[in-house]
Amino acid sequence: MRLLLAEDELELSQAVTAILEHSGYEVDAALDGAAALALAQSKPYDCIILDIMMPKMDGIQVLQNLRAGGDHTPVIMLTAKAEVEDRIEGLDSGADDYVTKPFAMKELLARIRSATRRSSDYTPSQLVMGSVTLNVEEHELASSNSIRLAGRESRLMEILMLNQGKSLTTEDLFTRVWSDDPEAEADIVWVYISYLRQKLRSIQADVEIAGEKDGAFTLRLIEE
Repeated sequence: MRLLLAEDELELSQAVTAILEHSGYEVDAALDGAAALALAQSKPYDCIILDIMMPKMDGIQVLQNLRAGGDHTPVIMLTAKAEVEDRIEGLDSGADDYVTKPFAMKELLARIRSATRRSSDYTPSQLVMGSVTLNVEEHELASSNSIRLAGRESRLMEILMLNQGKSLTTEDLFTRVWSDDPEAEADIVWVYISYLRQKLRSIQADVEIAGEKDGAFTLRLIEE
């Protein structure tokens, strides 16, 4: 799993990153809110940990920008304050949980596990980008007209739409869609990307999947 840690205290950031990596996570660290937002908007994460008090852009602003852009990634807020108002503001802005500093790493690890577990159990029933709608439960992709997707196609499209505008590597997609198939190989990603491209064209979608075989792929709006 890949995490984004946004914490402006360098020593704390380094210490938390080391423990998270020792616990088996891949971690990208940002030391200010603007850097955190740029990373979150360009790469897929399984969970984002945001300090509220950061330079350039505070954690609440980062969170609000992400949610406004349709990003559903679980977010845990870090705060040095214990006031109820701070917790309410974070939760009202779309945070999934919060941890008050100073915190025990065991608690943070437990909250990460909880947030990612809830996320895997919940996806909005409909995802939208541009003119395109994906009905997750019915596996139906629609724009000017509609078409049914096979199970893996639907899951792949779901991942792309949950991370619209972000670059997802072939390895990312293979791990997320085919992790339960021991006989599958990474080349299958390109095959299914090709299927989805054909189906997006067939419904006259205004979005496209950019990228080349064995590389990274991005779901983006078609430029006129």
